[in-house]
Amino acid sequence: MTLITSFSMFVLASWLALPISLLAIAGFANWTSTPSKLNHCWRIAEIILKALLITSGVVGLGLIANGFGVNTGLPEIGTALGLYPDGLAVWMAAMVSFVAWIILRYARDYLRGDAASRGFLPWFLVTVASVLVLIFTNHLLVLAGAWVSISLALHHLLTLYPDRTEARLAAVQKFITSRLGDLAVIAAVVLIWRHYGSFRIPEIYALSSQAAMSSVELTLASVFLAVAAALKCAQIPFHGWLIRVMEAPTPVSALLHAGVINLGGFLWLRLFPVFDGFTAGHLILLVVGGTTALVAVFTMMTQTSVKHALVWSTNAQMGFMLFEIALGAYTLALLHLLAHSLYKAHSFLASGRTVRVSAMHFTGRPNWSNGALACLAAAISGAILWFAPGLVENKSILAGLLIMAVASTVFGVPGESSGRAKVTVFFMALALVPLYGLLNLILGPAIQTNGGNSVPIMAEVFGWGLILCLATVSIVTQLWPCAAWMQRLHRPASQGFYLDRPFEQFTRRWAKRWLAPGTGDRVTDSYNATIGERS
Repeated sequence: MTLITSFSMFVLASWLALPISLLAIAGFANWTSTPSKLNHCWRIAEIILKALLITSGVVGLGLIANGFGVNTGLPEIGTALGLYPDGLAVWMAAMVSFVAWIILRYARDYLRGDAASRGFLPWFLVTVASVLVLIFTNHLLVLAGAWVSISLALHHLLTLYPDRTEARLAAVQKFITSRLGDLAVIAAVVLIWRHYGSFRIPEIYALSSQAAMSSVELTLASVFLAVAAALKCAQIPFHGWLIRVMEAPTPVSALLHAGVINLGGFLWLRLFPVFDGFTAGHLILLVVGGTTALVAVFTMMTQTSVKHALVWSTNAQMGFMLFEIALGAYTLALLHLLAHSLYKAHSFLASGRTVRVSAMHFTGRPNWSNGALACLAAAISGAILWFAPGLVENKSILAGLLIMAVASTVFGVPGESSGRAKVTVFFMALALVPLYGLLNLILGPAIQTNGGNSVPIMAEVFGWGLILCLATVSIVTQLWPCAAWMQRLHRPASQGFYLDRPFEQFTRRWAKRWLAPGTGDRVTDSYNATIGERS
């Protein structure tokens, strides 16, 4: 064994040992009741997360060295340790460790003197460790086990205040939804095993790259994975629980929205190479993700509560991410996942300091100056992509998404902003085009390829239809906010057009049976009263 491979062994062993250390700290924190020892647990957990961030960076450097022909032995050593050290795992591990470290630092002060701090630390660490195991593993059974463990640990975080009956109901509804997602993931794993005869991800990748293969098992597996992703990412019509769990403390909301809810996207980024091109699962993600993005964007514009707007923002962003996966834009989906995690962690942790909230309502005067600037920005970014299509991998649908992002950024500037501020945002929005090209170049090597990225023409038509609908909604709400039909839409739009009601009623009925006798009735009566007031 050379010096380089010995160092690789040390690094990967550390990479594996650090999440295990988090579990050990969680166990000790749950056992001890001494305040000084609990404070030490908080500090040690922060040190471990920072060490994990550094170690992930070292693994990433090793992968870069591998790409330049240096034999670091990372793949072979990773296989022996049950790890899958690739670019996707490195980027995800770096993001998870960084966000978890920030949330933990915030929570230490936020929960100081609160009885809930004792229960928060162990279950927070178990959740983070389970996410890391999900990211690191090269075995489908371990992946499925980590998927289940994450939602079980999160349930304890959502019920930190057991006296809050609304929070308990929301947590049980989330618990039921998660169990459905668990069953879908387990079914997909079994079906993939039946097709390939292996649970090990590297072996499955190798078999899938040898020849294009499809079967009933793989088709069904793609459907189950799409259902699991829709449930985890709170897509329509399964999104009601995400709004209800806002009863949880702010650090828990930040963990949920910045980390856990993204895992439906990670599941597909990890497993899409096992499928041959566009599958039935991709079709489900296309329709469900696209519909959710459209409805959530429209609903988000009607919210006056900061946290409710952030919830609908998460719905929309998760919809866009799954929509991008369905169209084969896997690098864009990874970039979306990472950016959303960082943005949403900051948004939730800073929500208490927000004084002025920039929100679009169906009232006010038409904003023609923003419309003109947005059209100009769209024209310039379109011209750039016309002459440099390589920035979007020569995919017209990606160009459309990027142009819409540039235009909507300019369009969304508050009308009372100064001219200088609008011009600054205009040029910053245009900078998104080359910035995306650069980030796509950096993140591209992290994504596996299966040679089957062709998208059916009907999927492209649906994608363009969604982009046009979103553009229309943005234009109408900005330029004609006082139209009578817009005013009539305000109330149903603020409730997401009530699309969550059927699944909400189903989970609430089972949640009543789960809760103690009498408690469920009180919670449900309170919930019905709240709905009546909103309606």
